[in-house]
Amino acid sequence: MALVTSVEVSFETFQTLVIDQSHKQLVILDISADWCGPCKILEPILNSVAAEYNEYEFALTKLEAEDENMKIAGQFSVRGFPTVIAFINGEEVDRFHSAKTHD
Repeated sequence: MALVTSVEVSFETFQTLVIDQSHKQLVILDISADWCGPCKILEPILNSVAAEYNEYEFALTKLEAEDENMKIAGQFSVRGFPTVIAFINGEEVDRFHSAKTHD
């Protein structure tokens, strides 16, 4: 069984925990906001999917869209919350926004 890590990231730790780590494994970045209803719906779904696919090694990271962290949201042209971005080898490889069902 592989390890799925889940960690909070910030503007200060983004390079290390997302970009650098994506050279070692898939990194999923969940950009969300405390006040966002769809974000609250999506979070347990992402955790459930991570548990379901625990045979794969990847990092599930979360960036709270506030204060200095908004610079990262701007850098990746985030237009709404939640936005989930997949990174491999330091590059964005896929994304979706808004809450999705588990199906």
